Amino acid sequence: MNAQYQPIQPFRNAPLYWRSSLVPGGDMLTAEYNDHTFAPHWHDAYTFACIVAGAERYAYRGREHVAEAGSVVIIHPGEVHTGARETDFGWRYRVFYLPVGFVQGVQRQLTCPLPGLASPDDALPWFGESVIDDSQAAQRLIAAHRLLQTGADPLLAESVLIEAVSTMLIRHAQARVPEMPVHRDAVRVETMKARLSTDLTEPLSLTTLAEAVDLSPFHAARLFSRETGLAPHAWRNQLRLVRALPALRAGASATDVAVAQGFNDLSHFTRYFRRAFGVSPGKWSVRPGA
Repeated sequence: MNAQYQPIQPFRNAPLYWRSSLVPGGDMLTAEYNDHTFAPHWHDAYTFACIVAGAERYAYRGREHVAEAGSVVIIHPGEVHTGARETDFGWRYRVFYLPVGFVQGVQRQLTCPLPGLASPDDALPWFGESVIDDSQAAQRLIAAHRLLQTGADPLLAESVLIEAVSTMLIRHAQARVPEMPVHRDAVRVETMKARLSTDLTEPLSLTTLAEAVDLSPFHAARLFSRETGLAPHAWRNQLRLVRALPALRAGASATDVAVAQGFNDLSHFTRYFRRAFGVSPGKWSVRPGA
């Protein structure tokens, strides 16, 4: 898995977000990072990150992981994770942020050849390993990524993309891990999430949040952080970021989006956005692909 190529100079912090009409609602990233550190955050899509050079270290699902060149990192929707360099050089990668419906659709095609037929198993795909060492699958994903970015023949690009995602599903995915029984604490966490999500422009105190689940503010914050990996305020800000993406994708100004999602001002929004996604909102609103 270790690449023979070693860069002479550290990578630049040079991210480029873009998108393709062949992946509705999805985003792609072509980037290299040297000294950027991603704050704990999540995406509402499946993340398939192909490490092209260098190595990335990240925390995910209670463990530290290192992904080297040639590997594919899988992050499930809604899972909190970080990201930073593992070597002095940093890392370069190509990333897909694939909507849940898109990945489910590819999975459905594997079992139901005719459109419109119900799948015998429509569970969310689950990848047991976060760092996948499969050079062939990685090369297929990278090839699809490049074709989408260059705006190649859509027939070719979509064919390569479906083949690449199918390869990942067939070789490395399984049905979602069975749900654990719902306990009282799980109900409380979901209640707090709902309260935090109701109106993102509403000022909300920890005391008010705790009252919704009959806990003290201390215990409410501790429970929420333990179960989600983020403090309540950080989780709410991340939700604001995720909900901001469709408006930015549609061409709304960053200032208007910041206000609509409850950020104090544009600088506040930009600071959180860059920490989570490695780029400013203005640079995230980029040209379409194919």
